This record gives sequence, C-alpha cells and structure tokens, in this order.
Amino acid sequence: MIRLALIALVVPDYDQAIAHYCDDLGFTLIKGEPQGAKRWSVVGAPNGGSEILLAKADRRDQAARIGNQTGGRVSFFLETDDFGRDFKAFSEKDVSFEEAPRTEPYGTVAVFRDFFGNRWDLIQPA
Repeated sequence: MIRLALIALVVPDYDQAIAHYCDDLGFTLIKGEPQGAKRWSVVGAPNGGSEILLAKADRRDQAARIGNQTGGRVSFFLETDDFGRDFKAFSEKDVSFEEAPRTEPYGTVAVFRDFFGNRWDLIQPA
C-alpha cells in the first residue's frame, strides 16, 4: 500500500509555525522531536489526512520560498464538514481570507493565507 503521509512546508521558525497551525487553524502537534540543530515537527488536522512537516529554512534560497512555495497557487486544501463554523473560527483568529465564501459545483470554498503567506482553500465538499 502506498499513501502520501507527509509534506514539507518551509517556515521561518518552528515555535511560531506550531503556534499558528495549532492555535489558529486547530491542527494537532503530532511530533516535536529535536534532531541536532533541527526538529522533527509534524502537525496534522485533528481528523486525519496527510500531515505537515514544518521544515525550518536554514538557507537563503529556502527562506526566499516561505509563503510562496508553489508560485502563488493555492497549495493546500483543508476540508471541513461545517464551513460556516470553521470560517467563523478562523476569522476570529485573524486568519486572512482573500475572498468571501462562494459556492461552486464541488462545494463551498474560500481562499485564505496562512501566517506565512501560503494560499489554502477552506472547502466543504458538496
């Protein structure tokens, strides 16, 4: 069996990233183990799915990619079973939505940016 278990997301600071994804977006810290100068910091949505390895930029070229790892496209898709609840909760945490919620054939969606500038879809599938 093959499954996508983990993706890496370049961030400027481990603690800042953990606080944002866990406190603002409701993720769970799954692992936070030191590994020399680095940490194996993994967060995930509380109901499962692929997890995110928070990878601290340690070179200038990596730091230049923070917040724009896919050239400005939506990079991540966060599914919810209650769009209104999560849109409100994120908004109360000052998560920056780029647009008002809209209804598409595939569901209710709005694009937001995480604290670092990465674009996400918050989506409740139809």
